[in-house]
Amino acid sequence: MNVFINDIPLILKKATEKVYKHEYDLILKASDHFTSKDLVGDVLIKDAGALLIDRIVRLMEVKKLKKLKSLTLVTDKKKKLIEHLKDQFKIVKAAGGLVLKDGKILMIYRMGVWDLPKGKLEKKEKVESGALREVEEECNIQVEVVSKLPKTWHSYAFKGKKILKKTSWYLMHCTDDSLMKPQAEEFIEEVRWMAPEEVIEVLPKAYTSIAFIVRHYLQSLKTGKV
Repeated sequence: MNVFINDIPLILKKATEKVYKHEYDLILKASDHFTSKDLVGDVLIKDAGALLIDRIVRLMEVKKLKKLKSLTLVTDKKKKLIEHLKDQFKIVKAAGGLVLKDGKILMIYRMGVWDLPKGKLEKKEKVESGALREVEEECNIQVEVVSKLPKTWHSYAFKGKKILKKTSWYLMHCTDDSLMKPQAEEFIEEVRWMAPEEVIEVLPKAYTSIAFIVRHYLQSLKTGKV
């Protein structure tokens, strides 16, 4: 489960999973005393439980943890902790695509941020159909699904409610971009094909969850697992 709270990755790991200490700037136990100021860089907290999840989510939502890059929680009750986390939010389902053509990736520019085309699913809409519809509507192109990508979950507040949006991602191929244009109603200012190196350059101006999906795809290219 790839969760992003206030655009910060929150990673849950089983206690049996291998952890490489050198990858973290700070390692704590759930019983340790710490404040938001201590959470700097890539942080790992062991023995995580429901009470810690509650505290961490509050800190990540309320505090501006600008120095926190990622937070990894290690637990022996991963499934229960995931369900406990979900219970704190209203779940909204969305879908989108990373679209390819001639080795280039389709990026959209919306409200000052580089993004991938995506949107909320309609009632009773199938996920893959919704992903195709959203990409085609936002960019005015024709696409087809190639394969699935990892799902992402990110939080935001809307009308006083805590929302956790589950986005299902697909790798797609563009079959026709002759009429490509940004969907102004969705505040999209630009739709642009970018070479992988160009995408890497703009990722600092993208949401962390979008950067995660793009990097996953680019890594899969290197390993031949596309």
